[in-house]
Amino acid sequence: MTTERTTDNLPRILVIDDELAIRRFLHTVLSSEMFALHEAENGHAGLASAAAFRPDVILLDLGLPDLDGIEVIKRIREWSQVPIIVLSVRDRENDKVAALDAGADDYLTKPFGVAELLARIRAALRRSIQQTPEPVFSSNGLIVDLIRRRVTVDSGDVQLTPTEYDILRLLVTHAGKVLTHGQILKQVWGIAYLEQPHVLRVNVSNLRRKIEVDPSRPRHIITEPGVGYRLTC
Repeated sequence: MTTERTTDNLPRILVIDDELAIRRFLHTVLSSEMFALHEAENGHAGLASAAAFRPDVILLDLGLPDLDGIEVIKRIREWSQVPIIVLSVRDRENDKVAALDAGADDYLTKPFGVAELLARIRAALRRSIQQTPEPVFSSNGLIVDLIRRRVTVDSGDVQLTPTEYDILRLLVTHAGKVLTHGQILKQVWGIAYLEQPHVLRVNVSNLRRKIEVDPSRPRHIITEPGVGYRLTC
């Protein structure tokens, strides 16, 4: 399709969506936020644009007329780690998990709020610029020193079990990105625990009691219902 802004120093966003109204809406919102926009109306055009336009972030619909969005994610992941945020009317848990497991970085269900979309894009841009995590993560009073394995909340030391720390470290290294239950279970416990999500829930609950001011309203570890968890950054 057409490139709306081509200024080299602007972050580049590729929108792959067959719905013209959505593309126009995203054009209006993102152009006002000083992003360089490129659009594709189907999967094949999106794949070609991803290679030619070299976007910093891709916004992808799953219900494309030629290729399923999951297939588009898999093909892009064969050669690129560009952040992919799925924007889809599909709100079933298995659709979200499938997209994230295929390599998507985030998932928003249509209709979505503009403020939340922009926040997710900013988080994705920060991850793409920072390919490896900083040795010290800091956000909203939470500090995780990955070298010293030290965790503090509002300047106070927090004592975590080895498992709790492993969960937090994994979330820190993917801060802002949704991690599925399966991804966390596999990384922390191994494939033998993939069918035991209750083990993860118990440990996350214990972790929240130690790092959250109000565990019932977490500000650090956010639950993506039926999918997994995301650490705010």
